[in-house]
Amino acid sequence: MKVLVLGAGGIGGYFGGRLAEKGVDVTFLVRERRHAQLTQRGLRIQSMHGDLVIERPQLIRAGEESGPFDVVLLSNKAYHLADSVRDIEPYVSEETVVIPLLNGIAHMELLWERFGKERVLGGLCFIETTLNADGDVVQTSPTHEAVFGEWEGGISERVERIAEAFSGINGSMRASKNIQKEAWHKYLFITTLSGITTLMNAAVGPIRDSHYGLELTRQLSEECAQVMRALEAPIREDIVEKQMEMFQNQGAAMKSSMLRDMEKGLPVEGDHLQGYLLQHAEQLGVSTPLLKVVYNNLKVYEQKRSAGK
Repeated sequence: MKVLVLGAGGIGGYFGGRLAEKGVDVTFLVRERRHAQLTQRGLRIQSMHGDLVIERPQLIRAGEESGPFDVVLLSNKAYHLADSVRDIEPYVSEETVVIPLLNGIAHMELLWERFGKERVLGGLCFIETTLNADGDVVQTSPTHEAVFGEWEGGISERVERIAEAFSGINGSMRASKNIQKEAWHKYLFITTLSGITTLMNAAVGPIRDSHYGLELTRQLSEECAQVMRALEAPIREDIVEKQMEMFQNQGAAMKSSMLRDMEKGLPVEGDHLQGYLLQHAEQLGVSTPLLKVVYNNLKVYEQKRSAGK
């Protein structure tokens, strides 16, 4: 099976690297700067589950001839989605399956519109990872899992083939019978986690131990879940309670990737995550006072970032 991974950052570099480590035919589609970096240093992963160095990863830049590919993994940030879709378009054939590992839900409509629902699976991942100053992938979470499946549910033959090809890696890339529900649940968790950690400018531990940290985290989760229910998303009735248990069980140093991006002065996915829900909340008449505060905090950050440039 030939796999194209868009990007070789924290997520794409990690899961693409683990697939290549197993022996899967993996090619990374990267930009000029990353191409030069990987050509010079190779793909390097530092992980609590075992380090990995791929001295000569297979690389292409947008527009170079390559393929055909059986699977395209999208690991980009949401604010790069339009460019990313344009970059992968020449490599998506009638037989290619696109698997997005982005946070949120909003990107699915764009992918369906561009490639058709028949070529796009649902996907998500659970991992804490970033790039260090040298461009090495640094993975720090006990969980390193990607999940994919047919958006309408069930396990198809193509999902079985992909699951077989992805099995046995150092990590987990598993098929789901209900990826849509899992995607909405992940959306709720990451929107709450990124929202509260960026609002408080703190990791999970200090928030959890503060006077109103857990109360505010629950309030934000309940507001997001209320919007999702108004959208008729297939989420569990007890999902807020389950995810509050998850939040309390996180390591004290756990940070959302959005907070890490803010600490580095990078763009954030506020419009794609909190903004998407807030837009629908206003349309549906759902009250979300804390979600508004979280979103406003992200927009202030973006304004300060733009002014700093």
